[in-house]
Amino acid sequence: MSFIIAEIAQAHEGSFEKALSYIDALSETGVDAVKFQVHIADAESSIYEPFRIKFSDRYKTRFDYWKHMEFSLEEWVQLKARCEEKGIEFMASPFSNAAVDLLERVGVKRYKIGSGEVNNFLLLEKITRTGKPVILSSGMSSFEELDASVYFLRSKKVEFSILQCTTAYPTQPENYGLNVIPELKERYGVKVGYSDHSAKIETCIAATALGAEILEFHAVFDRDSPGPDASSSLEMDEITQLVTAVRDLETAFKNPIDKSDNSSFRELKNIFEKSLAVNKDLAEGHILTFENLEAKKPKGHGVDASEFEKILGRRLKKDLKKWDFLQSSDLE
Repeated sequence: MSFIIAEIAQAHEGSFEKALSYIDALSETGVDAVKFQVHIADAESSIYEPFRIKFSDRYKTRFDYWKHMEFSLEEWVQLKARCEEKGIEFMASPFSNAAVDLLERVGVKRYKIGSGEVNNFLLLEKITRTGKPVILSSGMSSFEELDASVYFLRSKKVEFSILQCTTAYPTQPENYGLNVIPELKERYGVKVGYSDHSAKIETCIAATALGAEILEFHAVFDRDSPGPDASSSLEMDEITQLVTAVRDLETAFKNPIDKSDNSSFRELKNIFEKSLAVNKDLAEGHILTFENLEAKKPKGHGVDASEFEKILGRRLKKDLKKWDFLQSSDLE
């Protein structure tokens, strides 16, 4: 069954109450987990960090933005408790060793590694020392770089999975990279998923059809709201639609159809399939041609329509009226 993660990230805009409201809303969509990002500005950033997207004049530096996004340990604990109350898993991506320490105090089941941290072996080492499973996003990594990270994780005997991801906001169809999903599965032999920034539900649906077992996407109340990820996010009603579609696909995958056996359609075939009839009055002795024939429902009231070639050139033993079914006994 696919593990579906809705990422809140910074959509809460630094508001603890808004973060809680996101948890409440997402718990109604059917997702398995909500994911935050834990940014501790002093540990991960500096005043020299450039903005990826300059979305607001409120912050002079990216460092200031991260400062505003911070929650206290007590608030993180309350966010996790709200998730548990709502029956969904609390997840978070750490962006510093200090963030890992915080999340260990909060208590998480697993760690999600963001695309920019795949080659941060200091952070990977910190996380592997917890012994918890890792979900690795591959957005900015080549196979060569992923190979190194995978080798590192395997050397630490840590359970991990990998997400195909394109670090572009929003991602355009020509950059989805859906073809990479089976390539990752074949190359590394681990559970593979898809981290989406397209703001379209069909992307994750397609990823599921291609074998993705983990889905991640950004969530937002309003795609027109401020924030660096808003335009790349799904809104609540879209998330509900996506979850329903993915669960329907899972049901389909669990119930393969045996195309060699159509016995269950016997009654329907008798209704929808057809018998041969003549399309005009024909006299005894008439030699049947293709132009004389029509196929009419239901099956079983004359020669099967599938057998029409066998009666071409045959002579009638009796007069037939227009639209009469054609029986084998009517032929010499």
